[in-house]
Amino acid sequence: MLIEKYEPVNLFALVPLERDPVLDELDRLLEDDALFAEVKADLAQRRPQTLNRGRPSTPVEVILRMLVVKHLYNWSYEQTERFVADSITLRQFCRLYWQSVPDDTVLIKWANLLQPETLQRLLAHIVGMARQLKVTRGRKLRTDGTVVETNIHHPTDSSLLADGVRVLSRALGRAREVLQSAATDTVQVAKEVFRNRTRSARNTAREIGRKAQQAKDRTQRTYRKLLRITRASVKQARKVAQVLSEVETEAAARIVQQLEHFVPLVEQVIDQASRRVLCGEQVPAADKIVSLFEPHTDIIRRGKAGRSAEFGHKLWLDEADGGIVSSYRVLEGNPNDQGQWVPSLERHQELFDRPPEQMSGDRGMYSPDNEAYAQRAGVRHVILPKRGYRSAKRKQHEHQRWFRRGRYYHNGVEGRISVLKRRHGLDRCRYHGPEGFERWVGWGIIAHNLLIIASALTAD
Repeated sequence: MLIEKYEPVNLFALVPLERDPVLDELDRLLEDDALFAEVKADLAQRRPQTLNRGRPSTPVEVILRMLVVKHLYNWSYEQTERFVADSITLRQFCRLYWQSVPDDTVLIKWANLLQPETLQRLLAHIVGMARQLKVTRGRKLRTDGTVVETNIHHPTDSSLLADGVRVLSRALGRAREVLQSAATDTVQVAKEVFRNRTRSARNTAREIGRKAQQAKDRTQRTYRKLLRITRASVKQARKVAQVLSEVETEAAARIVQQLEHFVPLVEQVIDQASRRVLCGEQVPAADKIVSLFEPHTDIIRRGKAGRSAEFGHKLWLDEADGGIVSSYRVLEGNPNDQGQWVPSLERHQELFDRPPEQMSGDRGMYSPDNEAYAQRAGVRHVILPKRGYRSAKRKQHEHQRWFRRGRYYHNGVEGRISVLKRRHGLDRCRYHGPEGFERWVGWGIIAHNLLIIASALTAD
C-alpha cells in the first residue's frame, strides 16, 4: 500500500545541530503539493492495487526527497542510502526521522516508475515557482547544446564482437542450468550447443588490438576468425532459444526474451564489422551500433578539439536569467543547431507568457529566418552572430553595444553547462535505456534549479 508520509518528528529538537540554511529552503520548496501529486501519480502505477492494498510502502515524500538528494550531490543509490542513514540533517530533510532508510535496490525500483514526461512537468512547475519567488523574470534567454555520454566503453568492431560472444555465452550458460533442471527430452539434443566461446573471442579481440599497427591483411585474417566465432555463438543462441521455447517456466521465458533482444544486435555488429573491415565500406553513422547494452546511443561529431566523436545524446538547454534552466530537450541523432532556435523561443513563451527581451545563441544557430522569427515574436535584442563573411552593415550591427554585451552574457551558458556536468553528473548518464537517459537528465536539471532557488532565497 502506497503511503504518503511518516508521522513527523523534529530531530533538531532532540539533537541540537547547526542547520544548513540551503537545505532548509529546499525543504520548504519540496513541501509543494503539485510536486508531491505528480510523483505520487507515477508511483501509484507500480501495481493495480498499489494505492490501497499490500504492506505499507516507502512513503512518497521520502522517495521524492531522497531522489533530489541523490542528484543534488551526484551520489550513487548506495551512497545515498549510506549517507542519509548516517546524517541526522539528511534524515530530517528526507522526512525519514528514526525510520529505517530504504535499501538502494528499493529506491531504484521506485525511481524507475517516474516517467520522463512527469519530470518535464515537474521542471515546468519549478520554473513557475522560481518566477513566483522572483528568482527569474524570464527577461533573458540563452540557449546552447552539449553532449551527455552514455555509460559505455569506447566502441571498436573487435570489442563489440567480443561483447556479443560474452553476452550470448553467459545466456547459454543460464539456459543450460534451466534445461537440466527441467528434465525434458530436449536436454540431450541441446547439450552440444552450449560451448562457451568467450575466451576465444576475447583473445582474438586482443590480438586485433596488438596488430592494429601491422599489415592490413594480417588484421583482416584475425577479424575473419573473430567473425567466425561470433557467428557460431549466434547460431548456438538460436538453437538454444528454440529448445527453451518448449520449456514452460518463467526462467526459460526470461532467457528466451534476453536472446531475442541480443541476437539481432549482435548480427548488426557482425554486419557493420564485415562491411567496414572486410569490404572497406564507409558505414553511415545511422546504420552503426556502438553498444549492445545502450543501443540507443548516437554518434555525435561536433568538431571539438581532441574528440573526433562523442557517444551519447545531444542535449539542448534553455537558460533564463537568474541561472534557471527553463527547459531541456534530448535530441535524436545529431541535428543542426539552427533548428533549435524556434522551439526554444516557443517553449519560453509557454512558460513565461511572453517572449524574452533578449535572446542569444552561438554562430551555429544563425540564420536570417531565425533572426527574423525572433524579431516578429517581440524579442527586442536578438544576439545571433553571423558565421563566415559579414558585410560592412552586418559588422556595424554586431558592433553595437547591446549586441556585444549580449554576447558576453551568452558566454555564461558554457559555465552553466559545466556546473551541470560537474555537480549534477550530466557529463555521463548512469541510468540505462532511452527513458533512463531522460530520467537522469531531468533529475539533474531539477536538482540544479532547486539548488539555485534555495541559494537565492538564502542570500536574500
